[in-house]
Amino acid sequence: MRGERGALPIDPLLPEIVEKVRAGGALVLEAEPGAGKTTRVPPALLEIFPGEVLVLEPRRIAARLAAQRVARERGEKPGETVGYQTRFEERSGPRTRLRFLTEGILVRRLLRDPLQDGVSLVVLDEFHERHLEGDLALALLAHARRKRGDLAIVVMSATLDVGPVAAFLGAPVLSAPGAAFEVAIEHESGSAPLPERVRSALERVVSERTPDPPGDVLVFLPGASEIRAALGACSSLARERALSLLPLHGRLSSSEQDRALEPSSQRKAIFSTNVAETSVTIEGVACVIDSGLARVAGCSSWSGLPTLEVEPISRASAKQRAGRAGRTRPGKCVRLYSKEDHDARPAFAAPEIARVDLAETVLALRAAGHDARTLPWLEAPPSFPIETAEGLLAKLGAISQGGVTAIGRRLLSLPLHPRLARVVVEAEERGVAREGVAIAALLNERSIGAFTLERGRSSSGKRDEGEAASDALELLERFEAARRADFQESALAALGVDPFA
Repeated sequence: MRGERGALPIDPLLPEIVEKVRAGGALVLEAEPGAGKTTRVPPALLEIFPGEVLVLEPRRIAARLAAQRVARERGEKPGETVGYQTRFEERSGPRTRLRFLTEGILVRRLLRDPLQDGVSLVVLDEFHERHLEGDLALALLAHARRKRGDLAIVVMSATLDVGPVAAFLGAPVLSAPGAAFEVAIEHESGSAPLPERVRSALERVVSERTPDPPGDVLVFLPGASEIRAALGACSSLARERALSLLPLHGRLSSSEQDRALEPSSQRKAIFSTNVAETSVTIEGVACVIDSGLARVAGCSSWSGLPTLEVEPISRASAKQRAGRAGRTRPGKCVRLYSKEDHDARPAFAAPEIARVDLAETVLALRAAGHDARTLPWLEAPPSFPIETAEGLLAKLGAISQGGVTAIGRRLLSLPLHPRLARVVVEAEERGVAREGVAIAALLNERSIGAFTLERGRSSSGKRDEGEAASDALELLERFEAARRADFQESALAALGVDPFA
C-alpha cells in the first residue's frame, strides 16, 4: 500500500526523464529548488532498472531524510525497498534496491569494487557542491562505464553549470521548474560581532506581523561554534518571544537533528550550518537569516593537514539559502551583508579538488590500481598537488616505486589523513599506541578550547609556558587533565578546554 504522495512540479517530467536515461544511459537534470528531484526521480528510475540504484547525497542528514521520505511515500519503512547508508548509520535489508548514501561511502564502494556489477544506476544529487569525494565518485563511475556500458549515470542539481558536466558524460540536459514562492531579499550589513547581528535580525523578524501566520526562521551560520555563540546571544529573546531555539549541524545525533526538523506547536528558530542548504524541504520555514558564511575545506600550509576555514559563500549558495524561505509559501531572506558584497561574489564555489590536499586520495587510488593523473576527471587536479602528495607518501613510507607498501595499506585502514595515520602506526611500533591515537585524534579535530595549536597561543594572546616538548604534547596534556577531571564543565573551564569539544 502506497503512502500519501502529493503532487510535485517534477512529476509531469518523470516519463521524459525515464525515457532519456533508458535510451542514452546518462542525463543531467537541472531542477529548481522545490521541484522534487531528490525524492521523485530515483524511485521513478528504479522501476526500469533490474539492479540496485544508488543515490549520492553530499550530507548525511540529506541521505537519511530523503530515504525516509521516499520509503514513506511507498508505504514502507526505511530498510525495506528503500534504505540509506552514512558513516555512522545504516538502514538496509535483503530487499533494499534504492540506497541513499554519502560521498565517502560511495567512493569506498567504487575503490573496493570498481565495476559495481550489481548496480544499474547511480544518481549524483546536489552535484553543484563539488566536494572532492563527489568529483572522485564521478571519475570512478566514468571509468567503470567505459568497461561496462550498461551503467547509467544521472547528475542532478538546482544551481549547477550544466554544460561541462553534460559534455563530460555525453548526456542530454533537462530543466525542471520548482515550487518556489517569491522571496523578498533584504540586506543588513554592520560591524557588530556576528552573534549580535543575528540577534538583531531575529528580533526584527519575529516582531513583524508578516507573514501571517508567522512561520519558522532558519538561520545559516558557518559552523557549530558560531551556532553555539548565536544561541547564547538569542536566549533572552527566545524567552521573551516564546521562541524555540534549535541547533542543526552534522555533529548532532539523528534524534537531535530530527528535533530541529519536526513540526512544532511553538515557533522555531533553527540555527543551521549549510546542511540545510539543499535537498529535502524543512516544513514551516518562512524566513531565512543568512550570515553569508560557510566553513570551506582547504589545506594548512603550516601543518599540511586538512582545514575548515570560514569564507564567504558564492552567489549560487546564497540563492539556495534564500530559496529555503519560499518552499511552501512567500517568504523573506535577510542577508547579513551588503548587496554590493553579494554581487561581487563568485557565481559558483571553486571545486574542492583545486584547493585541498590530495595525499589521502592519491594513496587510495594507488591501492585500488588507479593513477590520479589518468583517471577521467570532470576537472582534473593540477599536477603539482599530485606530485606533492606522492612526495609526502614516499617520505611516510606509504608508497615505493609506484606501489603501495604494507605501511601504506595500514594507513588506509585508519580514518585519518596519512600524516596522522603515520603517527598512530609509529606509536604502535614504539609501544605508546594509546598516546599516539589520542594525539592523532586531537590534531584531526578543530581546537579543543582557547588554546590554538597552530598559533601556540592561549586566549590571553600569550604563548603558554610549560614543560611540554611540543605543541602536540601540550595538547595531549590538556586532554589528559580533562579526562582526569572526568570532563566536568567547571574543571574544563579552568583548563581552558571547550566542554563542547
